[in-house]
Amino acid sequence: MGLAVTLRETWPDLALSTIPDPDQLSAVLQQRRFALVIADGTAPNSKLPAQLMQLRVCYPRQQLLVLSGRRQPTVARQQLAQSGYPLLPRRATPTEVVATVGELLSRAEIPAFSAAQAARRSGPATPLSPRELEVLRLVVDDCCNQEIADRLFVSVRTVESHRRALLQKTGAKTLVGLVVQAMRAGWVNVA
Repeated sequence: MGLAVTLRETWPDLALSTIPDPDQLSAVLQQRRFALVIADGTAPNSKLPAQLMQLRVCYPRQQLLVLSGRRQPTVARQQLAQSGYPLLPRRATPTEVVATVGELLSRAEIPAFSAAQAARRSGPATPLSPRELEVLRLVVDDCCNQEIADRLFVSVRTVESHRRALLQKTGAKTLVGLVVQAMRAGWVNVA
């Protein structure tokens, strides 16, 4: 669920489809083309690792990202690695997810997801919503919660909620760590 939220916040124009059974992936790809498919390779008793080799042959241009996990059997992990598709740990941070998905979308052969359009629409890849970015910019400018609330015309409690979300989404432990990460990633500019 967190993955879908992160994708919707980063690319609001992106149409998302969810298939509850990963074993249905081949059938779905026969009916419809996607800019990117994200497959959960950690689903128990899934035939997905074996299907990936077949998908590579049948749909060589399909962008596909596989979520992997440490608790998978060794054989399944080896099959996923041999498929040639990029692997992303299931417990990846939102920042890692956005970077990986952004790169794959920029390579997609569907014109709506060219690299230039993706960069124009979303700026640097970020797991943050536009409002969270506003709050982050004000945090970087050393504004206290009350000043941020006054500038954005929201309550102090709303600002506190945004700051908590910023820490959680980025994995930062402190506001200093959040600011450093934001500046390194290019989410904010210092004037």
